[in-house]
This record gives sequence, C-alpha cells and structure tokens, in this order.
Amino acid sequence: MHIAWTSFLVALLIIMIVPGPDFVLIMGNAVRSLKKGTEAALGVITGLLVHATLATIGLSALVAAVPTALLVVKVIGALYLAYIGFMTLKTAKAAQPQEHQGNVFLRGLLCDLLNPKVMLTFLSLIPQAMDPNSAPLPQAALLSAVTVATFALFWVIVVPLARQLGAVLSKPKIRATFERVCGTALIGMAASVLAA
Repeated sequence: MHIAWTSFLVALLIIMIVPGPDFVLIMGNAVRSLKKGTEAALGVITGLLVHATLATIGLSALVAAVPTALLVVKVIGALYLAYIGFMTLKTAKAAQPQEHQGNVFLRGLLCDLLNPKVMLTFLSLIPQAMDPNSAPLPQAALLSAVTVATFALFWVIVVPLARQLGAVLSKPKIRATFERVCGTALIGMAASVLAA
C-alpha cells in the first residue's frame, strides 16, 4: 500500500490553517474561556469523526452524488452558520459580554456536521492520497483517522493560545469589534456555502 502521504499532509495542513466556520466558532469561544473553547473544539472533532466514518463507509459519496440531498445539507448548514453569525453580532452589541445560551459542544458539533465543505473535503482529499492498487476501506479509515487526529492536535495547541487573547478582549471596544468580525465572517461563510 503506497499512500501519497506528503501531498496529503501538505493539503491537510493548508485546509487546517485556513479559517472556516469551525475555526471562528472555536476561537470565539476559546477567547471567553478555556472550558468553552475546549467544548467547542470537542464538538467539532466529534463532527469530524462522524464525517470521517460516513466518508469511509461511503454514505457521504452517496449524499454528494444526489444533488437534492447535497442542496438540503448546504441550505441547512448555511442557515445554521448565519444563525450563529447573527447571534454573535447580537452579543457584540451588548454593553456587557453575554454568555451564549445553549450547549457549546452541540454548537461545535452542528457547525461541523452541517458544513458541506467538510464532507466534500473528506470526499476529495482522501481519495487523492489512496493507492488505487490496494484495498480502499483500510486506506480510507487510516487517512480519515489521521485527518481527525491532526485537527485534534491542532486544537489542543490553538485553544489554550487563543485563551491568551481573552485578556486583550476583556476591553469592551476590542471585544465588540472581535465579535463583529466573527459574526460577519460566519454570515459571509454562510453566503459562500450557498453560492458554492
């Protein structure tokens, strides 16, 4: 079995460091508290595990192959991202920082699960690295596991570092600006999901 590790890991690194909805959600929570950042990251990682499992057994390919199913996932995902964005903008307008209501883990999980770009990443990146002359299931499982583990390691490093920004963001004007940027970014990402 000859897996194209170099190109796979380089592409994975690029995907990992380009901010997307998961990044914005985790960072927005991590600057508030280490606990909230960790909960959001665990939700996102759980979502990645679900995507990895579905991609490995082929269900994601089926959804991607049926245009109506993919459209439904895209619309629901975009609406959810827009909702998170608007709630973040609402928090930015408050005089005092407000705690987001609801389960941070669940928000991370839904943010990842409802993002069709995550599903499509698994469907496009992993097959490119696989050896066509070897059994596909073990390769897909291994590459999916490496993807999830790499993201988990990334968040183990980044979440505590993001918490350091909390001191800077305790200043109301800076906090409000940060939340406006995060909220606007999430709404923009929702629009890009619908446009894609």
